[in-house]
Amino acid sequence: MRWENLAADGTGRARDAALFGADAVTTRTFDTPEFRGITFHEVRARSIVNRVPGASRMPFEWTVNPYRGCSHACVYCFARKTHSYLDLDTGLDFDSQIVVKVNAPELLRRQLASPRWQGEHIAMGTNVDCYQRAEGRYHLMPGIISALGDHANPFSILTKGTLILRDLDLLRQAARVCEVGISVSVGFTDRELWRTVEPGTPAPERRLGVVRTLTEHGIGCGVLMAPVIPFLGDHPDQLRATVRAIAASGATSVTPLVLHLRPGAREWYMSWLAHHHPHLVRRYERLYAEGAYAPKWYQRRITRQVHELAEEFGIGPSRPGTTRRLPVVPPQAEPPHAEATQLTLL
Repeated sequence: MRWENLAADGTGRARDAALFGADAVTTRTFDTPEFRGITFHEVRARSIVNRVPGASRMPFEWTVNPYRGCSHACVYCFARKTHSYLDLDTGLDFDSQIVVKVNAPELLRRQLASPRWQGEHIAMGTNVDCYQRAEGRYHLMPGIISALGDHANPFSILTKGTLILRDLDLLRQAARVCEVGISVSVGFTDRELWRTVEPGTPAPERRLGVVRTLTEHGIGCGVLMAPVIPFLGDHPDQLRATVRAIAASGATSVTPLVLHLRPGAREWYMSWLAHHHPHLVRRYERLYAEGAYAPKWYQRRITRQVHELAEEFGIGPSRPGTTRRLPVVPPQAEPPHAEATQLTLL
């Protein structure tokens, strides 16, 4: 396992400075039902605030990723490629060999206090889910949220995990001093599809329950309707059912995103497709013949359908560059660096 090549930017690209050395790795397994078959590699990271590559399509510049690999085991996960830089495979190893940056909270607090840090927005959950199953044992996010709140640093979280509700009070406290954006990923409500493509995640209705709870506590929560899966989850009736359920949850917005298949994820997904839906393999080969993304005409069709349904059910589609805002209550002694900052979330 090439630990020395674990990239500091969270993208899988090797950097001149290794993220950590081999002597910093402790491997653990836990013989409990929720962790059976999963190996955790505990590391002490050297850096935790990562710059997003300039060529990325992401609408943010900085991320924090306390984990690498993900027990959600989503067959389409675009982050699978990152495991290949550890000499691990992008299939079962990605699902079961989880890197845990055990010093993430203390390291983040130190980096936020650096005079070189300018208080830019930090996105979390955009590579692998920071509220995946491992978070229930390692409890990294409370320290991370507390550090961001103490420094009035704007941030956003994208998750499929219900565990975020554990940190509800911390999120509310942070929202008093900085911009906080929360988005939950629910691409479909079809339970049969969910069981096969997202086997390690909470059920879609449980995720929408998270949206409902956050909203009831004054935390506006959008839904990233992702991925919309061609030929399996894109029928008009499926789209309608999903948007209806999202609207009923009280989501502030819905943003559709069509499945994309980057290297690493593509091979794993196509293998899954050949096993479960062999009649669709040729259709996928044609649809994704030009690369990782579905053709523009297909993406536009899905976006139009979802936006029309969102309007019908009374929720506004999220627009690129818009801010999902929480009410900011000025603290009694607000730090001088806590100016209002626009927040953009996927």
